[in-house]
Amino acid sequence: MSTETFWTPSGVRLRRRTQRPGPLNWLFLPGGAGIGSESLHELVDCADLPGTTWMVDLPGDGSNTDAPGAPADPYTVWPQVLLEAADAVPNAIYVGHSTGGMYLLSTPELETRLAGMILVSTGPDCTGLRTFIAMTEQNPLPAVDAATEVYEKDPTDSHLAAIAVASAAWNFGPETVDSGRDLLARMPYNGPAVAWSDENFDHTYTSAWWPATLPTLIISGSDDRIVAQHLWDDDRYRGPHITHAIIDGGAHFVWIENPAAVRQALQEFARAVGEG
Repeated sequence: MSTETFWTPSGVRLRRRTQRPGPLNWLFLPGGAGIGSESLHELVDCADLPGTTWMVDLPGDGSNTDAPGAPADPYTVWPQVLLEAADAVPNAIYVGHSTGGMYLLSTPELETRLAGMILVSTGPDCTGLRTFIAMTEQNPLPAVDAATEVYEKDPTDSHLAAIAVASAAWNFGPETVDSGRDLLARMPYNGPAVAWSDENFDHTYTSAWWPATLPTLIISGSDDRIVAQHLWDDDRYRGPHITHAIIDGGAHFVWIENPAAVRQALQEFARAVGEG
């Protein structure tokens, strides 16, 4: 597909990031909710994948507001609208970061539509929230509290961005926190998406399916403090079609700390799927 940007019937936006020889189409779905797929640009660029990469934004997420075809309340089609993006391109492989990966695992119909799935810094259920809350209490960031107080009084997207920037020390390692802060500062944010996910998903999420045969790669940072990665240690998440990659020194945006290891994991997966 030569189109740089297009929307599915219900307003999912796909923007092409890279195009190289090969039949695979990689769909990069951001975390958040509320942060744009621009948050995954460095991941795509470091991966150097064969085929075509697409940045995916659900209707009402990131900067994908007033999407053509989207319902008046775009969140009524979350997360099932993920199916439209999977159907829009052949040989689709979804790459879901954080909450994006959780949305994938809440949509069982994806299993028969994908050539593969990659879960980055995500989890199989919401029990990791307790670990995250404990971490924030043990490692307080007064700037986050101050920015949150401002946002609660005046919930603008710019005030939401200030919370994200203030949280950089939780999301990135000590040596990458400055570049991480810059990354978070230039992202688009969407308050209504955050509110929907908080009210309808984040606190009750548990995976609705697990791949029976679909090639799946789980990428975990050894130092992720946002989503507890030990949840993947359960035997139910093992199998000949499942690959686990633990990225040494990686935090929540694991490709920022150790892009070489993330690239290796993604390219090995690409070769395995291409040869399968």
